[in-house]
Amino acid sequence: MAAARGGDPRAVARLISLVERGGEELAELAGLLAADTGRAEVIGLTGAPGVGKSTTTNELVRALRAAGRRVGVLAVDPSSPFTGGAILGDRVRMQDHATDPGVFIRSMSSRGHLGGLAAATPMAVRVLEAAGCEVVLVETVGVGQAEVEVASLADTTIVLLAPGMGDAIQAVKAGILEVADVFVINKADRDGADATYRDIQGAIALGERGPGEWRPPVLRAVASRAEGIDDILAALAKHRAWLIEHDVLVGRRRERAEVEITQVALARLRARVAAVTGDAALPALAADVADGALDPYSAAAKLLAALNQTADPDRP
Repeated sequence: MAAARGGDPRAVARLISLVERGGEELAELAGLLAADTGRAEVIGLTGAPGVGKSTTTNELVRALRAAGRRVGVLAVDPSSPFTGGAILGDRVRMQDHATDPGVFIRSMSSRGHLGGLAAATPMAVRVLEAAGCEVVLVETVGVGQAEVEVASLADTTIVLLAPGMGDAIQAVKAGILEVADVFVINKADRDGADATYRDIQGAIALGERGPGEWRPPVLRAVASRAEGIDDILAALAKHRAWLIEHDVLVGRRRERAEVEITQVALARLRARVAAVTGDAALPALAADVADGALDPYSAAAKLLAALNQTADPDRP
């Protein structure tokens, strides 16, 4: 732990691997990391595949390092629903910073977890905070409108768009575009960028906002040429200042803690369900439901009763 706090990349990597594996050691590690919570500025980047999330992340890292800030990157890649494996291509795209001791980049397999992140991502953020990262960039899988979980993890969420990919139509629908603190139209040198800009501005105007509430800016960028990166950093700084001025940052981080607590509790509950499943309780209940002898709600009640009995064998 001391080596990780000193920024040793191997020690940090081992801790994140421990987080991804889970197990009994994770609770002890969480206790050691508790005091490091809240040290880093956490920025989420999300958007549909092909909008340039990794390229934008790469250029943001470059600009943040030029400003002397220590940066951590958690890039979540989609995984096979059968093997759990992933190509982890986001790390390949960010090789420019592989030898920089002030940058730690970790690709994480989503392992079937929905919402655009991996289940281990929140605790991995804590590890990077403990390692001295001043800014942690969290790049989501890139699957579309379901990627809203990053908003509960990040202090500021960037939604990346690209001309000609249908995002203008999606602007009036529920989902990913509603979690943005900053919109970035990447590949803004392409045809259709002006139309996308107008449509997103129009969608924002339709939203109801009270006095003093944050209005997401809509920026243009060409990340492959590092154009517009300074504007993104300026928008991030402005949003952080607003979060602090209006006491929103503390509220967001408390909401993040609520989500983490719930996820840990559910994970432990699933482990208990798995234990009961090993005793054939769940398969038997499933057979009754499939045969029409029992409804799902009654079966769930029986399963919970079995869980309680497992936790307290003396309970009648």
